[in-house]
Amino acid sequence: MRADVRQVADGTYLVHGSDTNWVILTEGDAVTLVDTGYPGDREQVLASLAEVGSSPEAVAAVLITHAHNDHLGSAEHLRATYGTPVYLHEAEVPHARREFLQQVSVGTVLSNAWRPGVLPWMVHALRSGGTTHNPVTAPAPFPTAGALDLPGRPVPVHTPGHTDGHCAYHVPGTGVLISGDALVSGHPTSRIEGPQLLPDMFHHERRRALASLDLLAELEGDLLLPGHGPVHRGPVRDAAHRARERAL
Repeated sequence: MRADVRQVADGTYLVHGSDTNWVILTEGDAVTLVDTGYPGDREQVLASLAEVGSSPEAVAAVLITHAHNDHLGSAEHLRATYGTPVYLHEAEVPHARREFLQQVSVGTVLSNAWRPGVLPWMVHALRSGGTTHNPVTAPAPFPTAGALDLPGRPVPVHTPGHTDGHCAYHVPGTGVLISGDALVSGHPTSRIEGPQLLPDMFHHERRRALASLDLLAELEGDLLLPGHGPVHRGPVRDAAHRARERAL
């Protein structure tokens, strides 16, 4: 399966993998890669870099929104093979090392298998490496506060709830918010379209996930690049408010 690479702003590409998105920010010959899909998406990740005229060697850093396998998939491969630094929020670093796991259990998924879309999603997740042991050996916390000295100058925004160290990435220069799983626009297990929280079973602490929507609503921007679902155009604050209304 080929990844769907779409340019959504200057130097900004949203890539739809098998079930998860990642983002490529370009600046000259260098790129920042935000998330890396499932372990089974590796060939798609590498192909998407080539499609934007880049390569794994040109990746200045991998930024991870959170350490679930469908976002962490090829981070260790890039780190071990090319020496690419892998950065996360400090609270997510031990999660990436797999000192603990804040991820929906197979048992919980099975108990929700009667819900529309859950069983096909589960089969795909299992086939794509969603439950494999896939740690990053040497993840690192962000090297500086504020905007990172990387292509796109992304600004980490701590948005806990989905996991303790979940981070979105704000790119003020292009009005982009890379929201990971703090705010999505669709999911195979959801029957609604547009801005929303993921179904409750996916969140480590739903209360904090709701509160993080308020943090996102404070950001200026009009281009939402979610971890799941299509690009959403329009004020980020409106998208965050809409998701909160739907979740209550």
